[in-house]
Amino acid sequence: MILIVDDKKENLLSLKSLLSVHSYPVDTADSGEEALKKVLKNNYALIILDVQMPGMDGFEVAETISGYSKTEDTPVIFLSAVNTDKKFITKGFRSGAIDYITKPIDPDILLLKVNTLYRLYEQKRLLNEMQISLRSEIEFRKKAQQESAEKAQELKQILESIPQITFTTCQGGKMEYTNNQWLQFAKSKNEFPETHSDDPDLNEVIERTISQSLPLAMEIRIKLLHTDEYRYHLLSIRPIQENDKIIKWVGTFTDIDDQKQAIARKDEFISVASHELKTPLTSIKGYVQLLQRTMTTDSQGSKLYIERTLNQIKKLDTLIADLLDISKIESGKMKMNMRPFNFGLMLNNTAEIIRQTYPEYELTYTEAPEVEVYGDEIRLEQVLINFLSNAIKYSPNKKKIELDAKTLPDRNLLVKVRDHGVGIDKKDQPFIFDKFYRAEASSKNFQGLGIGLYISADILQRHNAVYGVESEPGFGSVFYFTIPTTNISSPHE
Repeated sequence: MILIVDDKKENLLSLKSLLSVHSYPVDTADSGEEALKKVLKNNYALIILDVQMPGMDGFEVAETISGYSKTEDTPVIFLSAVNTDKKFITKGFRSGAIDYITKPIDPDILLLKVNTLYRLYEQKRLLNEMQISLRSEIEFRKKAQQESAEKAQELKQILESIPQITFTTCQGGKMEYTNNQWLQFAKSKNEFPETHSDDPDLNEVIERTISQSLPLAMEIRIKLLHTDEYRYHLLSIRPIQENDKIIKWVGTFTDIDDQKQAIARKDEFISVASHELKTPLTSIKGYVQLLQRTMTTDSQGSKLYIERTLNQIKKLDTLIADLLDISKIESGKMKMNMRPFNFGLMLNNTAEIIRQTYPEYELTYTEAPEVEVYGDEIRLEQVLINFLSNAIKYSPNKKKIELDAKTLPDRNLLVKVRDHGVGIDKKDQPFIFDKFYRAEASSKNFQGLGIGLYISADILQRHNAVYGVESEPGFGSVFYFTIPTTNISSPHE
């Protein structure tokens, strides 16, 4: 904006009209005092100042303006029709003016000078804004760098204090940082620890992980630097991203060797204990059956006790068999006798066994389709018996079980076992197939170790089956699985 200062209104009007026609924003003041008030309130690109005014003349106004820090660089043009001598022009420049124009004014000359000074003001204003912005950016960057350095130092201290081995690599896999625990297993901070001969090489693991751009978690044995001991570690590698782009990788080695040893000892104990229990239990079962055969018809009470004893022996035998299965699963020794077999026939036979074993329960099922499945018939029968036995076990008051099997459009076989018993809480359902897991409500009211479903899940996984549970507390449960078929030869599709 341009400020015009003149005590004569006709001069103010003519100058304002001239500048406004050329699109310059204009403000006016008819005295030196009013001009100073406006200068303190507003910012002006240029001040056109009449010299001879009543009260405070133009020279005083210019000197006062040049003394303000806010306006010390604001250009001033003097206009004068009376004080045209050299001494007045000289005084005008000494007062802080940038030009001194005598009247009558040449409008073209005035416009050229205004245009030049206005353009210089705009350039200077833009430069000042850029300078302020740059200073702000520099301060922001300094602060960000300082905060980043502090966070990096804090993170480094944390990484040095944790027991895990930690490292970072750049985007391409080159080592950037390792904590002090690294040197217990590696010769230098630029080399990976030596792995067991049966485990993959760490350089190959890192290279494959980076090429796939996916996180990694795996168990691996690495060698202590000054001994021949290899210790199991859980290796975890994850990418760090900025703007959806991987900028580095962070990895940790967590020592799990003691846990692995404890699990191995536990599995060995379960295996040995199960085998040791199996032999005397078989003998006890044989003697009780022999005693049952020798009982006379007059000993009905004793026969009842013997039948109950045999029933408990059967439960114990099943429990030991489950423990042996767990031992085989953990050691990788559970073998599957895979061959094609008629699944429908096996399902029908299993249903009849359950009906005879639990005559007090109503088991309804549709005739199973005559489908052929490639798998271990005995193990899949074990899964069905487990699902059905659980349905009976957890339905003490509603003695109705439903078994359904049908082929799907994708030619997989869907098998469902539905009960109307106590049901399973939502929070327990994701863990119901875990080893030794038992729902809180069930563990209080029903006996068991929580291993049957774990074994069933392992068997189904080995058959490429999809399995799960749908349940609502108080309304029963549905355990199901789908398994691939090899052919369908019956119209029950």
